[in-house]
Amino acid sequence: MPFPVLICDDFALARKQIVRSFPPQWDIDVTYAVNGLEAVEAIRQGKGELVFLDLNMPIMSGFDVLNMVQSEKINCQIIIVSADIQISTLMRAKSLGALDFIQKPVNPESLKYLLDEHNLFRNHLSPIATIPPPPHVFLLDATKELANVAMGKAAALLSNLLDTAVILPIPNVNTLEVNELIMALKSTDNQESISALCQGFIGANIAGEALLLFHDSSFNDMAILMNLPFPQDQQGEIEIMMDIGNVLIGAFLNGLSEQLDETFHQSHPVILGKHCSANDLIHENSGKWTKHLTMEINYRIEGHNIQCDLLLVLTEDSIPTLKKKLQHFINRTPLT
Repeated sequence: MPFPVLICDDFALARKQIVRSFPPQWDIDVTYAVNGLEAVEAIRQGKGELVFLDLNMPIMSGFDVLNMVQSEKINCQIIIVSADIQISTLMRAKSLGALDFIQKPVNPESLKYLLDEHNLFRNHLSPIATIPPPPHVFLLDATKELANVAMGKAAALLSNLLDTAVILPIPNVNTLEVNELIMALKSTDNQESISALCQGFIGANIAGEALLLFHDSSFNDMAILMNLPFPQDQQGEIEIMMDIGNVLIGAFLNGLSEQLDETFHQSHPVILGKHCSANDLIHENSGKWTKHLTMEINYRIEGHNIQCDLLLVLTEDSIPTLKKKLQHFINRTPLT
């Protein structure tokens, strides 16, 4: 009888990467879930003796699933598949009963080693076993998973720098006209002043800008975490912004570079505004914005009043190249 395996991830590209990484002749019956609630229902129905579980999902997170399985004493084994590679995240998942952890994007050799280590492969082999076809992947969904992995790399670096946990959101990816981009920037304005910096980047055929919007109320806590005296002047605040921008923007672009096999060159960061409203920022800079593909990440620091929003803006003429690279990245499956 096929071994019941459940793959739970809100992004189709991630589900596809997992199923394509399974070793051949593994006799399994695969079920898919797109959030934790669907995963719990499938596990209760016996469809997930082995579960590949993402952590950062809508409706019910992977941590919620781990808590539910533990509280109901459900007999299943759970392998975490996540872009969040912070040490605190791994320790929390293990404490809630996770069998093991594998980093996104999934590597077939690493997955095979993990399955062998836990004796989950040899006991479920068949010469006629066939893995069901993975789900179809759309461009925006694929780009969200791309951003998700890059976000995780940046958060891990920031977490190590500050020695604290970074709370990760679900990346927001959209193709926006200029008026929609302006509305997205305005959505960050909650009557609080912000400071912002911009850094351009360019690859072979992909280019854009990274905008880091830093909530002014965050400067004090950030200075404390960085063991700096509270920045009494604008130069001190600019240095904090530059340091955080170097970490978040540099690591995020590096994460994209690794996945797309694209080398990015970054320009020197430029301060767009200090202690201003989102409306002021938009008024000064919107003239150069046209239609873009945007990746929006809202970083928060656990236990601290720190908020910074990273908005990666790709130019419209970058989208065809991005689509081609993503198509190759997911084994030449057509993107729409």
